[in-house]
Amino acid sequence: MKTNNRVSLENLLQERNERPEKMAEIDAQINANFRQTHAILVMDMSGFSRTTVRYGIIHFLAMIHRMHLIVKPVIAECGGTIVKEEADNIFAVFPDVTLAVEAAIDSLKHTAAVNTTLPPEMDIYLCIGIGYGEVLMLEGEDMYGSELNLASKLGEDLAERGEILLTSAAFENFEGQKEDLERVEFSISGLELVAYKRLA
Repeated sequence: MKTNNRVSLENLLQERNERPEKMAEIDAQINANFRQTHAILVMDMSGFSRTTVRYGIIHFLAMIHRMHLIVKPVIAECGGTIVKEEADNIFAVFPDVTLAVEAAIDSLKHTAAVNTTLPPEMDIYLCIGIGYGEVLMLEGEDMYGSELNLASKLGEDLAERGEILLTSAAFENFEGQKEDLERVEFSISGLELVAYKRLA
């Protein structure tokens, strides 16, 4: 029976460490059990430190709760699955990049609409990174992979508030209007990174 939970992965990694002569065989088993291809969306709320210092952690936790109520239905409607939530971040996967971009755009529209009804200190702003590629998926728990790392870097560190950034792989697999995306280059932590920004 195919198992792709954390215990199964850790057991295989332990065996890989203890029996290097079986490394290729174990790697093949890990890939067979865990490897999947997805569009990956990483959504981050802008202004965590500033808002928390000014209004306190309870205020920000309430904002995270409101953000979840807004974006989770959007992600589901666009065919996405939330893999995990960490603090003010949401990590989700989609069947293709176009659906991930649609979810990102709709999430920005919905939060902007809610912001018009709220005082400024409760406004929600999102930064979003999107990648595409293979990940090792622990169903309902976590995922690992290069495109996840890149999407996280874009969403958490490089995107400005209200901005959607795509990795090169996501751009190549995007079936929407590519003329709406502008090539941008970043240099961060010794990494030269090409991304594509959705134009307003």
